[in-house]
Amino acid sequence: MKTVEDYKNGQLLLIDKPLEWTSFQVVNKLRWHIRKTFDIKKIKVGHAGTLDPLATGLLIICTGKKTKQIEQYQAQVKTYTGTFVLGSTTPSYDLETDIDATFSTAHITEDLIHQTTAQFTGNIEQFPPLFSALKKDGKRLYEFARAGKEVSISARNISVNFFKITAIRGLEVDFEIQCSKGTYIRSLAHDFGKALNSGAHLSALRRTKIGAFSVDDAMSVDAFMDSLKKE
Repeated sequence: MKTVEDYKNGQLLLIDKPLEWTSFQVVNKLRWHIRKTFDIKKIKVGHAGTLDPLATGLLIICTGKKTKQIEQYQAQVKTYTGTFVLGSTTPSYDLETDIDATFSTAHITEDLIHQTTAQFTGNIEQFPPLFSALKKDGKRLYEFARAGKEVSISARNISVNFFKITAIRGLEVDFEIQCSKGTYIRSLAHDFGKALNSGAHLSALRRTKIGAFSVDDAMSVDAFMDSLKKE
C-alpha cells in the first residue's frame, strides 16, 4: 500500500498511454487523482519523454522527488514499433492531417524497402516535423504550420541503433526501431518515403521500451486509478 509520503518522496510509474491522449493529459489525470486520494493541495508529477496523441505505449511518470531524475530517463534510448504507409504524404507526416500528395510505388520492391533501412541507421541528421511542439522565436512549430507560415528548421543529429522491417502488406510497412532521444519517427517515415523515390507517412506508432523499462510492465491509466482506490 502506497502512502502520500511514498508519492511525495518519489514514485516511478510505468503507464501505457492511450490513443489520442496527450502526454500532458496523462500527467494531469494522475496528478489530480493522487491529490484527490490523499486530500493534498500540491504534488509534483511529470513525464520523461513526450508521445504524440496518435501514438500509444510507454510513458515514464515521476512523482515528488523522483521528478528530479526526469532528464536521466529522457536521455535513455527508446524502442518503437509502428507502420508506414507508402505512396502518400501528409503535412504532419502522420494521420493528424490529410494526405497532401501521392506518388508512384510501382518501382518499390520488398528488397528495396529492406535495403533502404541502411540509410537510416547509425548517426544521421534529421529535420523535425513542422507539426511539432519544438519552439522557434518563442512559438511552437505547429503554430506556424497551422497558420500556413513557412519557417526554417535546423537539422538535428540523432542516432539509430537498429531499424528493422517486420512485415510488408502492400503499401503498409511494419517496423521496429531503437533510437536516441529527440528522434521523430514521423520525420523518419517522411524521409524513408523520399529515399524510396516516393512518399510515406506514419499511420501507427507504439513505444515499447525506454532503456530497460518495457511497456509490458506498464499499467493503463484506469488501472492506476483503480490502484489508488485501494490505498
